Amino acid sequence: MSSHTGHGTNLSVVSKLLERLVTQQLTTYLLPDLQSAYRAHHSTETAVLKVVGDILLALNSGNVALLSLLQDLSAAFDTVDHDTLLRRVVIKWFASYLSGRTQHVRTPTTTSLPSPVAYGVPQGSALGSILLLLYVADLLKLIKRHRLFPHAYADDTQIYGFCQSSDVNGNMP
Repeated sequence: MSSHTGHGTNLSVVSKLLERLVTQQLTTYLLPDLQSAYRAHHSTETAVLKVVGDILLALNSGNVALLSLLQDLSAAFDTVDHDTLLRRVVIKWFASYLSGRTQHVRTPTTTSLPSPVAYGVPQGSALGSILLLLYVADLLKLIKRHRLFPHAYADDTQIYGFCQSSDVNGNMP
């Protein structure tokens, strides 16, 4: 392993190159259409334009709109269950990429014993972000199944829905 400063994981140059190649393929073929991060010509601006545009169209049609934001699920990187993720991406390479990982704490005077890592994907790696998106992909399907509209950007997800104002319980002006 090479030394590394800052956030992320310590990966060799060859593993980083391989990771980027795999990430490019996954991004091209497996990312959900409603995920704006990690895709060419998609950004925070295009994500906001999509959500705001959909809401404005609904309001202009006389509908009521509701928006819920699931923001900064960065802790999600640390909770990715390897078995669940591997059931989604049944490729032995991913199993070897995730298995056998250890972590330790290093201070200026001592280093702890290595501890196995059973959960999480490497933060700071291109592939870690894509694996997180694959892991939570069913969330977008579940939201759509309930006739709501999701849009995701990296680890942020917006959920919104519309209805006729006459369908809202309570007093409406």
